[in-house]
Amino acid sequence: MTAVPTDPRTARTQAKLRRALLEECTHGPLAEVSVTAVVRRAGVGRATFYLHYGDLEALAVDACADIVREAVEALHAWRGTPDPGTPPPALLTFFDGLASQAAPYRELLSPGGSGPLGHVLHRDLRARSHTERALAGAPAPDLFASAVAATFVGVLADWLHGLIEATPAQIARWIWRLLVHLHRTPLP
Repeated sequence: MTAVPTDPRTARTQAKLRRALLEECTHGPLAEVSVTAVVRRAGVGRATFYLHYGDLEALAVDACADIVREAVEALHAWRGTPDPGTPPPALLTFFDGLASQAAPYRELLSPGGSGPLGHVLHRDLRARSHTERALAGAPAPDLFASAVAATFVGVLADWLHGLIEATPAQIARWIWRLLVHLHRTPLP
């Protein structure tokens, strides 16, 4: 993920490139998208592209980075004691929105949760889970943060790839129940 640019021109250029890539992905898989097509659609030069991104994968991860922020926020959008039967509304919204734009995410998030987007999602979700668990004084923040991140990213990826058949509402409920029970698992 690229850093938040401070120069408005940089921000505008990167936004144009992200939009262009996502538009290109509506016409075919990411593997068939070229830098030439992206820069043509964005209305920028090839050198400008490489000034901001090392390759198409870096642009794709940046273009899909909102999923990372949305997922992390959706999983932590509850207050009080979590009810395993009722996921936070933000989690339901997250899965609903993702279902309609799944194609580019599937290419960056392999089954099981690997791939460039999987690595970023795992890293950010693990960090947030670790911080919250440590602040709460809960035991084994490293262990639980890894388990939460791996579970969420793996299930999300497998659902996007059709390995888990469920509606967005079903997968939100199931993953929420898994994560709540995971947090409640006592350690010997």
